[in-house]
Amino acid sequence: MKTQKVILFVMVVLFFAYFRVDFLFAFDRELPKGPVNIEAGRITYDSNLDIYEAEDNVVITFEEGYLKADTVTLNKTTKDAWAEGHVEIKSRKDLLEGEKAYFNIETKTGRLIDGKLFFYKNHFYLSGKEIEKKGEATYYLKNATATTCDGTRPDWRFTGKEVNVTINGYGTLKHGTFQVRNFPVIYMPYLIFPVKTTRQAGFLFPRIAYSRDKHGWDIGVPFFWPISDNTDATLYQRYMDKRGLQEGVEFRYCTGENSFGTFYGDYLNDTKDITETEDDGLSRNWKENHKRWSYYLNHETIFSPGFYIRTDINKVSDNWYFKDFSSHNYYLKHYKEGGAEKFKRVSFLGDKSLASLDSTARLVKEWNLFNLTALLQYTDNFQSYSNDATLQKYPQVTFTGVTQPVLNSPVNFKLESTYDYYYRTEGYKGHLLDVHPVFSLPLSCGDYFQFTPEIGLRETKWDSTHSDDIIGGERGSREMYDMGATLSMEVHRIFDIEGQTIEKIRHGLRPELTYTYIPYVYQEDMPDYADTVAEKNSLTYSLTNTFTARLKNENGNKSYREFLRIKLSQTYDIKEARRDIAGSTSEKRPFSPIDMEFEFVPFQYLSFDGDASFDVNDGEWKKLNYNLDISDWRGDSVKAEYSYTQSSSEAVNIYLKAKASESLNLSYVLRRNQLDGETLETTYGLEYHKQCWGVEMTYSDTSDDKAYMVVFSLYGLGKAGM
Repeated sequence: MKTQKVILFVMVVLFFAYFRVDFLFAFDRELPKGPVNIEAGRITYDSNLDIYEAEDNVVITFEEGYLKADTVTLNKTTKDAWAEGHVEIKSRKDLLEGEKAYFNIETKTGRLIDGKLFFYKNHFYLSGKEIEKKGEATYYLKNATATTCDGTRPDWRFTGKEVNVTINGYGTLKHGTFQVRNFPVIYMPYLIFPVKTTRQAGFLFPRIAYSRDKHGWDIGVPFFWPISDNTDATLYQRYMDKRGLQEGVEFRYCTGENSFGTFYGDYLNDTKDITETEDDGLSRNWKENHKRWSYYLNHETIFSPGFYIRTDINKVSDNWYFKDFSSHNYYLKHYKEGGAEKFKRVSFLGDKSLASLDSTARLVKEWNLFNLTALLQYTDNFQSYSNDATLQKYPQVTFTGVTQPVLNSPVNFKLESTYDYYYRTEGYKGHLLDVHPVFSLPLSCGDYFQFTPEIGLRETKWDSTHSDDIIGGERGSREMYDMGATLSMEVHRIFDIEGQTIEKIRHGLRPELTYTYIPYVYQEDMPDYADTVAEKNSLTYSLTNTFTARLKNENGNKSYREFLRIKLSQTYDIKEARRDIAGSTSEKRPFSPIDMEFEFVPFQYLSFDGDASFDVNDGEWKKLNYNLDISDWRGDSVKAEYSYTQSSSEAVNIYLKAKASESLNLSYVLRRNQLDGETLETTYGLEYHKQCWGVEMTYSDTSDDKAYMVVFSLYGLGKAGM
């Protein structure tokens, strides 16, 4: 029977519903859903042989896929199917191409001649003279190639006489080569490579580095283990030829949508001899076989919105752990500012600058206007040999209330209250309760000014003991009040620019005057773990300038950008101005340094901000901090940081990234201690990347080490380097 592009419903039912075909190489385990059409120039049926045959531009379409070929033959009895001539099968985004394809619908096995496979999820290409499907997700290829590169002449590829591939698993290659632009570079008698789109157990790509002074050759080989649907682990093996073998494990779990956590631990028998004295006076004289370890536990359970428990338990074996492993460690790798990611929530930067380490467990309950937090905190002080004198909170309970009206009256109320039990082995320890409610009455005179007087009451009680029984402890209380008022106003003017992008600019001017009074209260009998509140009688005045632009884009849509903000403030100490200087060698200095804050963001690729403090009495700058960020649409960027504190520190940090071409990025890092004239770090970096591969090279010269690393990336397979 001859037709012109016939749609044969009966054949569709037999081909898909009865035999439940999934097209063999269509990769997805789920069967096609929805309507299925078969179109061809001619379709015939031989009732004696029970064979359907479609010829002349056969197109079989189904949901999210199709099969195309010159001819397609189906044997209903044996469930064998043949497709010949320009065979192309696509399922979702995975693709198969070849000259001939045979498959059995029931066994889901078959063979493809002169074929190509493309796996979309990991952008992986396989081709072979003959491709045999041996199981639902297992393939065997002869005279095969494998690559993640596009094009007929890929930048790199593996070739092999025999290749076995398991989807979501691994591939093995025998008697093959690694080729660059089709030119053999390395002969490989045997190779294992990943072909994964879901979690699978196996070795991850190694990390290889070299450190001249600290570690020597530094090789890490991680192994990933998906234990179950809601748990997995990574086992870390790290060998440093100057220190020994460090073993670590990271265990991740998710017991429900609102309960999850991570545990990590490592151990090293350090064989490196170290004799040194730190700037803070700490010294060590270590011989070989020094036991080094660390562990970390992060857990969170959300019971209901605003009610949760979270733990961040961190512990290391010694004060020098982060100094010795500052170039690479688990905590640096998993540090994430803000901690929003479930399994990347290390809240501290684990490098050599870390002075202390906190372990916390907190239970939080939040309401619309109040917050209750119960906290346990243990602190390791890295700047002392002993932790005996370091205060620990066992526990701290805070109850706070945001500013809110009192019984719908014009009077506002806010609350800060804390209970602590401070513990340490040496020194004072004990209970401390502090309650501080504040009442305010905001008043306004139209749009001209706002005046807000306030008064606070503070009650503090303590019950302390001392580790030395001779000194003993004390019980006492402190009652005091504080009061003040704030007067502010804002004036503004709008300038019509009528530019192509900027329509108007609003200049806002906000002067503010704040008076604060705290009377003198005797506090000499308080334990040293309690904060004293200094007597105060002062007037603080500030002036804030803001410039906001109204922008319009090509479509006429409007937006607003505050592109400049400058704030100046100073405090006049009335108490100091009234001080009797008779018999005193110091002169009155009622005026505090002038503080300045500014932020300038004229457009997307430029920002400049900073703060400064100028002492009007000495005529000198007490503090300067500047940050400049410049970038462009290509990805080039310059970041410069300058910080200065009088007689204490002066530092310059520069970070450069240049996009030399579409494939080449250059980077440079310079960190200097200007006060001592010392360069802390100089790092040069080069990154070259193509569609399917890349290479990164870095050289770092720091104050205590020199290191370099070269990392090669074959996209889709991972990274390896030195």
